[in-house]
Amino acid sequence: MATPTGNGSTPTSTPAQTPSEPDQQQKQNLSKVLNSIQQSLGLLHQLHLTVSSFNMASQLPLLQRLNDVVLELEMLQKLADSCNIQVPMEVVNLIDDGKNPDEFTRDVINSCIARNQVTKGKTDAFKSLRKHLLEELEQAFPEEVEVYREIRATSAAESKRLAQAQSILPNGDMKINSEH
Repeated sequence: MATPTGNGSTPTSTPAQTPSEPDQQQKQNLSKVLNSIQQSLGLLHQLHLTVSSFNMASQLPLLQRLNDVVLELEMLQKLADSCNIQVPMEVVNLIDDGKNPDEFTRDVINSCIARNQVTKGKTDAFKSLRKHLLEELEQAFPEEVEVYREIRATSAAESKRLAQAQSILPNGDMKINSEH
């Protein structure tokens, strides 16, 4: 067990943590938070049933359920402190407005699709322009276009070889080695 340091926090260093351990710990923390939320919802439902059928005889069960809800919410707060989840303000505003937060996700996805289509259209237009220019250049300067294609093929082969040597994908992304 870690001993508290002078500022009230506990040291977080552990011997030889692998990169997957923090992710696994984060998933466990999130799972605990989700379980606590479910428990809180169950306790709130029980409290609702007790309040809706309240009479003087149900005063003690009502107080016990209130205490259970408070304890569970305290536990939830402690568990939530161990999770690092960032929620966009737009989602919080949607929830405050009584709307479904899935609307935010849908809007973001639709926006990405629209931007992707615009980018794809531009890429296709440039490919078409390049093809057209090469056709025109080939009619006017056949030898130079042949030299250009040879240079381009050599350059592409060299780039591919370098990318493989450096673990870079053809689109410029890096390969992730998951063995560590």
